[in-house]
Amino acid sequence: MRRLLTSLVLASSLVLPFAAQAADPVKIKFTLDWKIQGLHAWFYWAKAKGYFTAENLDVTIDQGEGSAAAVTRVMSGAYDAGFGDINAIIQNAATKPGEAPVMVYMIYNKAPFALLAKTNGPIKSLKDLEGAKLGSPPGGASFKLLPLLAKQNGVDYSKINVTQVSPALQEQMLLQGQVDTVAVFSATSYLNLVSLKLDPDKDFRWFFYSDLGLDLYSNGVMVSPKLAKNNPEAVKGLLRAINRAMKETVQNPDAAIDVLAAEEPLIKKDLEKRRLLYVYTNLIDTPEVRDLGLGDISDKRLSSSIGTIAASFELPKTPAAGEIFNRAFLPAKADRTPPTIAP
Repeated sequence: MRRLLTSLVLASSLVLPFAAQAADPVKIKFTLDWKIQGLHAWFYWAKAKGYFTAENLDVTIDQGEGSAAAVTRVMSGAYDAGFGDINAIIQNAATKPGEAPVMVYMIYNKAPFALLAKTNGPIKSLKDLEGAKLGSPPGGASFKLLPLLAKQNGVDYSKINVTQVSPALQEQMLLQGQVDTVAVFSATSYLNLVSLKLDPDKDFRWFFYSDLGLDLYSNGVMVSPKLAKNNPEAVKGLLRAINRAMKETVQNPDAAIDVLAAEEPLIKKDLEKRRLLYVYTNLIDTPEVRDLGLGDISDKRLSSSIGTIAASFELPKTPAAGEIFNRAFLPAKADRTPPTIAP
């Protein structure tokens, strides 16, 4: 009997810590890159469906102020993780080694940087930029990379007439003929044009940087160095939940947008559904993703991208790929197969 009681006491002493751990989820503050849009549906789906909870995580999601600002938020310690731009991580890793977040799950395999021009306008090819009027916010990533784009395509950058414009006025200035082309973020501009009752595919030409020699990555899930080091299992759980939610939302877009509308009732559901599917089919579901699986990247391509960013922004050092992206937290490849969406 004494042995039995001793065994029960020992067993209870082993069970209680695990029970306490299960009752005490890891808190993660997560920042988006911008206001709630259809392309954020998977984050809210994971929360609403209890996928974060199933991973013993308590995730708080806040709206953002820009892809680069999301990186700054994580660096400040105000957030543990977020959805931000890998190119901003590269810049910060070069100037503040050890402080920058690390990308752990790539979402925008194809960068949304593009030049936008009217189909019936004067810009038929990049060479037509010489002597043309180009509008862009001065700090826009598409504009910052324009000199490199011009150089790689034999365009004399000094002959481009640049006009600084507000991000909210880019498409309107193009439509009014005040500029011949604008440097944009396609996931935003495409749906801006839709909201103006225009056809983005027929009425406009899109010159994607990724198709013209600047094959960059863009937004993905990043975590702070502290979270990655101190709680790697939480990071793995976060990615398992998001990965599952990504696959389910693009296969159930109406339900996904309903979840999003419950969080932000002012969204236009039809517009955000189209944004969700546009982003998936144009920026996420690429041949590389079909080969590597959702979330992963090509080390060779990333290294090339880092070199491009370092040259473009005149960085003091060129970070190694391992400082920018860590695939150790990814779900198994078999779980990251991208779903096929019917046209």
